[in-house]
Amino acid sequence: MALDTAALHAAALDSGFTGAVRVDRGDEVLLDRAYGLADRAHGVPATTEHRYGVASVAKGMTALAVASLVEEGRLGWADPVRPVLGDDLPLVDDAVTVDDLLSHRSGIGDYLDEAAGGDVADHVLTRPVHELDDTEAFLPELDGRPQVSTPGATFAYNNSGFVLLALVAQRVAGTAFTDLVRERVLEPAGMRRSGYPRSDELPGDVARGYLAADGLRTNVLHLPVRGSGDGGLVTTTADLTRFWRALRAHRIVTEPSVRHLLEPTADVPDEQMRYGRGFWLAADSGTAVLEGYDAGVSARTSHDPDGDVVVTVVATTAEGAWPVLEVLAG
Repeated sequence: MALDTAALHAAALDSGFTGAVRVDRGDEVLLDRAYGLADRAHGVPATTEHRYGVASVAKGMTALAVASLVEEGRLGWADPVRPVLGDDLPLVDDAVTVDDLLSHRSGIGDYLDEAAGGDVADHVLTRPVHELDDTEAFLPELDGRPQVSTPGATFAYNNSGFVLLALVAQRVAGTAFTDLVRERVLEPAGMRRSGYPRSDELPGDVARGYLAADGLRTNVLHLPVRGSGDGGLVTTTADLTRFWRALRAHRIVTEPSVRHLLEPTADVPDEQMRYGRGFWLAADSGTAVLEGYDAGVSARTSHDPDGDVVVTVVATTAEGAWPVLEVLAG
C-alpha cells in the first residue's frame, strides 16, 4: 500500500474534516492527528485521545464474539438460528444459519435497509430510541419484516442480520451482548478505551456526532441509546490499531476462525471490494477493512498484512471521512 501521509493531512485540512486520522506501519506511527471540534457547543478541540463512534465497524467485533462461541462448541457456523429464536421473529426463515447472517446472505428483512434510499439524517427507527437499550429490546424493531430472498442465495448488506447475531450470541452465552464483546473481543485485544456507552450519558472523552458540517444538532435522536450487533461502538484510533494487531496475532480467536471470517464469500462490484464474514476485503490484496456510516458517524479502518499497515479515519459527521479516504483510493 502506497501511503502519502502529507496528502492525508492536507485532505483533512482542505475538507474541514473533524475527527482523527492514524497510520501505523509495523511499530512506527506515521501519522496521528486530530482535527476540528469534538464538542461544538463547548468548543472542545478533538484529540487523538477522544473516543469516536464507528457505526458498522462494530460488525467485525460481533463476528468475533460469535466466532468465540463457535470455538467453544456453543454455536456452529452452519447452525440454523431458529432453535435459539424459538417463537420470536417468525418471519425469519427456519433455514437461516449463523454463516448466512455473518455473510449477509440470510435474505431476512432489514430494519435499516440501506438500499431503500433516503437521507442518512432521516429518523428511520420505528421505536423510541431510548427503548433500544439492550439487544432483546430490538425484537419489536426486527419483527414483522418478511423474508426477501432464499437463505444463502444472495449477498445483500443487512443490519438486522447482525442484530440477530447479537441476540443469538446473548442468549447462547447468557451474557448481555455488549458485555460479551467486552470480555471476548475488546479485553483480549487490549482495547481498554472502547465500549458501548449510552448516548444519553456520554462521558466527556466521547466526541459528539453531528448531522451537518456545522451547527449544534447531534445524532442522539437518530440512533439506539445503546448499540447492538450492527453498531454503537465508540473507540480510539489507537485501540483500532491494537485491534488489528490482536486479530492477526490470533489473540482474540484462533487462526482457523480468523481465516474463516476473512474468507471471501461475495464480490461486491458497487463497493469495489469483496465481503467475508463481518469484514470487507480488498478486491486485489489481502487487506481487511471495517467501515461505518450513519447519522453523525463515518469511519474506516484497514489492515494490509503485506506491509503491516493500519490506516484509520474516524469522523463526527456522516460524510466527513470520505474526502480523506479518497486520497488512499487515488
